[in-house]
Amino acid sequence: MKEENLSTYAITATNFENTVVIDGVAEPVHSTTLVCPRNVDAIITFLIDDGTVVNEGDVLCILEDNNRKTEHDNLVIQLETAEAELSKVKADLQMQYALLEAQVKNNEADTEIAHLDSLQLQFATPTQRRIKDLELERALIEKNKFEKKLEALNVINQSEVRKLELNIQQLTNRLASAKTILDGLTLRAPRNGLAIVANSRMMWGMKLKVGDNVWSNMPIVIIPEVSEMKVKMMASETDFRQITENDSVSFSFDAMPNNTAYGKITKKLPVGQPYKEGSKVKFFEVEASVDSALQLPESGLTANCRVYLQQVPDTIVVPQIAIFDEDSLKVVYVRKNKKYEMRQIATGLSSHKESIVSGGLRHGEVIALIKPPPSMIRGKTLLNDSTTTTQ
Repeated sequence: MKEENLSTYAITATNFENTVVIDGVAEPVHSTTLVCPRNVDAIITFLIDDGTVVNEGDVLCILEDNNRKTEHDNLVIQLETAEAELSKVKADLQMQYALLEAQVKNNEADTEIAHLDSLQLQFATPTQRRIKDLELERALIEKNKFEKKLEALNVINQSEVRKLELNIQQLTNRLASAKTILDGLTLRAPRNGLAIVANSRMMWGMKLKVGDNVWSNMPIVIIPEVSEMKVKMMASETDFRQITENDSVSFSFDAMPNNTAYGKITKKLPVGQPYKEGSKVKFFEVEASVDSALQLPESGLTANCRVYLQQVPDTIVVPQIAIFDEDSLKVVYVRKNKKYEMRQIATGLSSHKESIVSGGLRHGEVIALIKPPPSMIRGKTLLNDSTTTTQ
């Protein structure tokens, strides 16, 4: 092999960067999320298209919960029945009250007649006077009895009516709550903005759609506030283990080729999600801030995220392919007078592509990227040993 056919690498001071590249999606830091109402298990019957610009009050989603509809209809029937029962009880009690008042008036009339007849008793026999006295006494007893019945009936009226009114009030409150839930099955935009359909919890990476099942507090539509953005990434388990919070990140966007942005890792969620249903491969959610950008990305844009795991400025960095293992030593082959010297090196931080050389090389030297043939190797230098042996 001729020397000129060997690929070489010139040693210069450069920056060492150990990075991983992950796909991400731009999302707003703050947003309004419309969720499925509490205690609801529903089916989506209408859903606005993802990315639609909406105005306040626009219908975004309609849900259908047959159990809630049945509950509402049953409460309507119960309330109508209770109101009818109250009207009937009031009418019956009023009739009883009227009959009893009529009896009281008849008793009062009989008493008056008895008092008038008593004026004639001075000409009557003792027996006749006794009979009249007993009739007056009986009329007084009847009067007291009727007055007590009136008082008792009034108490009964109030108790029966109050019990029915309380039942009606409870049914009215329950019906109002059920109607609120039914009304809440129609989700409307609380303000103007861009409507983003939430991801399905049943199918990883898929958006919700008509016919999907949703349940209590599950996000359905998101209206972002685009003044502050973040990027959400799904990292493989290998990448997730390497990434730490506050690692620097640079972003590029396919839909905005001239735009770049920078930020830091802000959050790592330790619970992984299966790549797809039944898969053992898991991805982990990682979030990064967007601290500076030529232009803030729009929500939903895909991002190419370069996470800087390690950075060392102004150091000697060589490609991994130029480092060889010889007798448990790390060595490179340095060009000297058209030949190559095998030289031991000390390495520092490394990535799968490059490694920092902390000892054994100097700026300006040239190393081989592939191992030279034995005929081209002249000499060997070890660390802490200035003696070079010539072959």
